[in-house]
Amino acid sequence: MGKGRNIINTKIVFFGTPDYVVPILEALDKNFRFKDGSQIIAAVITQAPKPAGRKGELAYSAVDKWAYQKRIPVFYDMNKFLESGIESNLAILASFSLIISQRVIDFFKKGILNIHPSLLPKFRGASPVQAAIALGKKETGVSIIKLDSLLDHGPIVCQFKEEIDENDTTETLRRRLFERSSQVLVELLPAYLEGKINLKEQDHKKATFCYEIKKDYAFIDPAILQATFKGQAFKGGNFRIQFMKDKEIKASPRNINNFIRAMNPWPCAWTEVKLQENGETKRLKIISSHLSDKNLVLDEVQLEGKNPVTWEQFKVGYPQNSLIS
Repeated sequence: MGKGRNIINTKIVFFGTPDYVVPILEALDKNFRFKDGSQIIAAVITQAPKPAGRKGELAYSAVDKWAYQKRIPVFYDMNKFLESGIESNLAILASFSLIISQRVIDFFKKGILNIHPSLLPKFRGASPVQAAIALGKKETGVSIIKLDSLLDHGPIVCQFKEEIDENDTTETLRRRLFERSSQVLVELLPAYLEGKINLKEQDHKKATFCYEIKKDYAFIDPAILQATFKGQAFKGGNFRIQFMKDKEIKASPRNINNFIRAMNPWPCAWTEVKLQENGETKRLKIISSHLSDKNLVLDEVQLEGKNPVTWEQFKVGYPQNSLIS
């Protein structure tokens, strides 16, 4: 057995899909073993591979690839896992994005620990990191809860806070949160399995919700951008955050910059730009931006059908575009 690995007596099943949750798997594998030195991760359940790219070749999830390399069973169907005969008392769930049935929850005698990147009950749902950045929050965190049948509703096992840097994007903040979660999970897991942690009920009256983000939700009206380029708030109305119910923010340079950061890396903020040379309107991705003397300044953009370029390069290539006219 590897030096420094702790003995554990519970097989673990992991539910998850994207690359930023792999540090949790790596931390569990590195820090825990059974007495005979065997792995504690009995199986992973992840989303099935999907066709990707021009050739439509199957793309396997990061969790899938990790488990395959470790020779750990991979399941795409929760019912097939239940029928497999694999024994496990505990599951860890992180960014799985599918509803877990009560039958699956009941299978694990020690429960399913859900790693959720917000300070619950704030920002329950699919986009908590994006919501925190888009709303200009200075602080967020992670809640590890015991899963129940309702959305991010279960009792809290552990929480920690994390500052949001003014340059954080969803990608950088989310990765940092899950990397830190892996360390916290390693520290609390033995105590949790021994029943030494008192779970805390959430204050459900204070719950807020955020939903799955669609590409159209990342649209910024060109008129809003033109106002923020001048350091002004758009006077035609507030900016609606469509992945939160009834949530509007002032369309100021700072708030729009926050929204652009929140939409990075996916779906990426975008607008429509008219190219005066032929009058054609195209989609323009806004990959990154910053504030300079209260003005919104674009850094990197990508015109539909083209490669990413700096904003300065774009203006040279399309000097008559409608955003700067």
